[in-house]
Amino acid sequence: MNHNQTLHLVLTALFIALVLLLGLTPIGLIPLGFINVTILCVPVIAGTLLLGLKTGLLLGLCFGGVSALSAFGIYGTPSALAGALVAASPALAAVMCFLPRLMVPVTAHLVYRLASKGEAERVRAVPFAAVAGSLTNTILYLGLMLLFYVIMGINSEKVLALITGTGLIAGSAEAVMAAVICTPVLAALWRVRRKK
Repeated sequence: MNHNQTLHLVLTALFIALVLLLGLTPIGLIPLGFINVTILCVPVIAGTLLLGLKTGLLLGLCFGGVSALSAFGIYGTPSALAGALVAASPALAAVMCFLPRLMVPVTAHLVYRLASKGEAERVRAVPFAAVAGSLTNTILYLGLMLLFYVIMGINSEKVLALITGTGLIAGSAEAVMAAVICTPVLAALWRVRRKK
């Protein structure tokens, strides 16, 4: 194994550890009672842009796993909305936990590639990719939740107001935080990588 492969493996392990740390401690999931606000997309986005889409998908899978542990009450207290869906359909709840998290690296990767035209544009493209990845998580997760509530015949009128409010407030905050955190972190990591 050469130096680049070893570095890639070590960085992948560090990003996975960060996802698990944020997801399995109160640091990354902020419970609001009816739903959980998360910054777990930040290491997924940063890892994707630094290490590539394949690694990003692995990080997204870890994010989905942490989300499923919470939704199913295996670790921590599930949000009331996720808990209701788990009771109605565990399979749909699992799709809701994993699919949005697997789409975060895909969206971030595509937006980054479209926004960066070369070495000089890399850092400027990060906020766009981070916002897109974070919003993908919020829109898909809450959108699937609402869709699955309707499919399962669970009262979705009250849920719609909560989802809309949460999506606008928490989703916007998560997107801004993702851009603010990912941009300087990636700029620093790229500088360090260039020096080696």
